[in-house]
Amino acid sequence: MGWDWKGSLRELRPLVHLLLPLFVHWVAEEMTVSVLVDVTTGALCPGESTCSEAIYINGLQQTVVGIFKMVVLPILGQLADEYGRKPLLILTVSTTIVPFVLLAINESKASVYAYYVIRTISYIISQGSIFCISVAYVADVVNEGKRAAVFSWITGLFSVSHVIGNVLARFLPEDYIFEVSIALLVFGPVYMYLFLIETVKQAPRHDQHSPCLHKAFRIVEDRYNSMRNAATIVLSSPTLKGMSLVSFFYELGMSGISSVLLYYLKSAFGFNKNQFSEILMMVGMGSIVSQLLVLPLINPLVGEKVILCTALLSSIAYALLYGLAWASWVPYLSAAFGVIYVLVKPSTYAIISKASSSADQGKAQGFIAGVQSIADLLSPLVMSPLTSWFLSSDAPFNCKGFSIICASLCMVISLRYACTLKSEASSKIDYMDDVDNIEAPLLS
Repeated sequence: MGWDWKGSLRELRPLVHLLLPLFVHWVAEEMTVSVLVDVTTGALCPGESTCSEAIYINGLQQTVVGIFKMVVLPILGQLADEYGRKPLLILTVSTTIVPFVLLAINESKASVYAYYVIRTISYIISQGSIFCISVAYVADVVNEGKRAAVFSWITGLFSVSHVIGNVLARFLPEDYIFEVSIALLVFGPVYMYLFLIETVKQAPRHDQHSPCLHKAFRIVEDRYNSMRNAATIVLSSPTLKGMSLVSFFYELGMSGISSVLLYYLKSAFGFNKNQFSEILMMVGMGSIVSQLLVLPLINPLVGEKVILCTALLSSIAYALLYGLAWASWVPYLSAAFGVIYVLVKPSTYAIISKASSSADQGKAQGFIAGVQSIADLLSPLVMSPLTSWFLSSDAPFNCKGFSIICASLCMVISLRYACTLKSEASSKIDYMDDVDNIEAPLLS
């Protein structure tokens, strides 16, 4: 079964105005990642290579984000189904601008604290929701059989943006990184506002002139009914319920690793901005090939489930090598497995999309993203104190990456659930539309 490149390019044309601003947005965010470790450590723990305060603040941030994302992510997915993809995308990509403006103005301790507060709000709105809404947008314009490849292309573009962002971080003077990032972040929502095509048509509402109290009650009632409907959709489908468990345990392990990894490398091996950028660039370059070329070619042959299980197996190796790293070159070897484990996301999106009806794409993706946010809430509660403990002189034994080894067990559980997934028929049951359902794809 071959891949129709020309047909795929035709289907991607409506997505250009989505992919371009997303790409620029991701470049802008990624170019700040490696320098943020130095900025926060320098402000909170001047002159020290290990900063427990920064580790704990990152863990607290992730916990707070996880608490609120459990509610916000499913709601954003529902709103994208009901009010359109475009306004929700513009909202989510706009939230990152203000936090970096603060650091561009001043990198003092007070500014870093303010950054964490506003960035936490930004994460609650944007983290995960950008991908969920973008995936729903793709489902509006791309045939089901080609969605896995297109999702992989989007995550591949995400990897391209990581490479370019890290190249900019590697070679731009540190004093200019935040200024350039802010300019790119402003470009995204402005471009979407001007050029992005809406794919959801709203039916006229009949309560435009209702009293404010009645409107407020109706909004709360609609959100409750929509969330209950989303839960019913996921829990009544064996595939979606299984993917909830896969996503939960994978995110539990991987988000815990991501929150402490750079601080662990800085403390254990003395890595700085340049080493961080080199590792991230190496992973990004390999990920581009695997997502843009390899997955679209092998998906018709082996299917999303095999790709998902292989990627999860690779994530286990990735975590174990980081946790057991005995020399400064081992993190580079571990990072190489990122070339494969990045396929977890596109295969997950594809499986969820196939198991969802056309009117429920945002609800299903948003609900499972909400399940992932529970993992984002729980992981730092363990990872932050455990990492700080084993990086300190009070560690019970010499294994600085012990917390990362523990996180790898979560990926093992995720792999177990992925192996037991049963694919549903492509002619899946479309759930009866709710009487208040107001969406209708324009470009499908």
